[in-house]
Amino acid sequence: MRSLHFLSSLLQPILAASGYDWPEGITIEPPKDKKFGDLACNCAMLLARRAKTNPRELAEHLAAQLKAASPLVAEASVAGPGFLNIRFQPSFWQEGVERVEKASDAYGSSSHGKGTRVQVEFVSANPTGPLHIGHGRGAAMGDSTVRILRFAGYDVEAEYYINDAGKQMRTLGTSVWLRALECAGKSAAPFPEDCYQGEYITDIAREMLAANPALTGLPEEEGIDACYQYGMQVIFDGIKSDLINFRVHHDVWFSELSLGRNHEVDEALNDLREKGHAFEEDGALWFRTTAFGDDRDRVLRKSDGSLTYFASDIAYHANKFRRGFTRVIDVWGADHHGYIPRMQAAIQAMGQKKENLDVILIQLVNLLRDGKQIAMSTRAGEFETLADVVAEVGTDAARFIFLSRKSDSKLDFDLSLVKQRTMDNPVYYVQYAHARVCALVRRAEERGLAGSGGDTALLCQPEELDILRAIDRFPQVVLDAALGLSPHFISYFLMDLAGLLHKYYAVHQIVGAENENLALARLRLTRAAGQTIRNGLALLGVSAPEVM
Repeated sequence: MRSLHFLSSLLQPILAASGYDWPEGITIEPPKDKKFGDLACNCAMLLARRAKTNPRELAEHLAAQLKAASPLVAEASVAGPGFLNIRFQPSFWQEGVERVEKASDAYGSSSHGKGTRVQVEFVSANPTGPLHIGHGRGAAMGDSTVRILRFAGYDVEAEYYINDAGKQMRTLGTSVWLRALECAGKSAAPFPEDCYQGEYITDIAREMLAANPALTGLPEEEGIDACYQYGMQVIFDGIKSDLINFRVHHDVWFSELSLGRNHEVDEALNDLREKGHAFEEDGALWFRTTAFGDDRDRVLRKSDGSLTYFASDIAYHANKFRRGFTRVIDVWGADHHGYIPRMQAAIQAMGQKKENLDVILIQLVNLLRDGKQIAMSTRAGEFETLADVVAEVGTDAARFIFLSRKSDSKLDFDLSLVKQRTMDNPVYYVQYAHARVCALVRRAEERGLAGSGGDTALLCQPEELDILRAIDRFPQVVLDAALGLSPHFISYFLMDLAGLLHKYYAVHQIVGAENENLALARLRLTRAAGQTIRNGLALLGVSAPEVM
């Protein structure tokens, strides 16, 4: 945030003039209690031993120099064992309104990423059934991460890995084939429990029979293959449609089958052999992942000649780096936590740093209705699809709730609660703050207060300064969210800023202020806050309604 950078710019030359380097471990942040000031710094405690003096004495010395360094420093004091506390003049914060006005939709963005090429792969659900609410949380997380990274100056590509190979696709084809036989009256055998049970399988089978009544007359293998091809395409079309409705965009749709067609799996395994990272034992091919910190070596090709999923994943990640990405980010379910060390081993075996792979883990979502849990199982056919949830509560509510907590924390999602139009509903709370700003602007226009005037020097009330401080924090919050791959930082910030706006609205007259200049100044403040909320919501993929 600007205040942090400004204080750093004052403090660095002061320390340098005394012969001190910028200390490692220095923190500059708002104190827990705002009565101590706007920012607190621990530099005196870090430098006291080197300065051969008491931390408080050094802090007093630095405070005096800071006070003299800029007229924007209203107060510099010392607290506790030697914390340096700084309070800025109101004019420092008041400048923030104009900064927001100039930046508009770009406020909060930065060039921190310097165009670094990053790939984010997310959702990547097997096309064996509709997306469920768990996929929705991963979709919101991945899409918002892409938005935030781009806003922070990274060159980001969003990708979906289509798992169109393997046993689960054979199971899909078999499931549709057996339902087609049932529908045609050609099978009386119980439907296998290890097949996909959902009604959508029967719907696909009926569609196929309607288009081709002779389907069930095909030889079994040919029929299963036809059912697999058709079923996968229908399901995948539905997945794409659901993601579009959920405001999720992918730049690339990458087929697992293409790895085999292009011999990339063989190339990846041969590369591991040549580098001495793979070995044969008991008729199987193994990857020596223990050399890279894994707890045991992993099988790449089984003794029966079949490949493991790990082999395909190694080839896929090698493909990512060949495409020129400096960093790859995978969004996985939390149950894949144990898969991370072996994937990091593979990355290192390719000659990459293990830090070039980031994995975001998505914990389970407990779907509730009036506090009662709803069972979810794709294979058993007992689940609420993402499409059903979006249809009931809306994209905005679903995305905001998904992003309201850290992704690796479990999340209770109560369908009844998020539909309530009350201040207890977090997405309503934030969106209503934005709508209130828009209502104030419309009311001002009706009263002829549509001008851009208004002296921000009049914004001196405690509630006004609190809003200004919050607006100043937003660029740093965005950067922290980008560096930490943590969209929930944005959600927390928006809740805080919305709360400050609601409080301000309740305490002070804005359009009805005592004079026109003050009214216009307060309108500029609320518009700046509204713009900041709008920018934050956009990073979450949530709309900013003007009327509610």
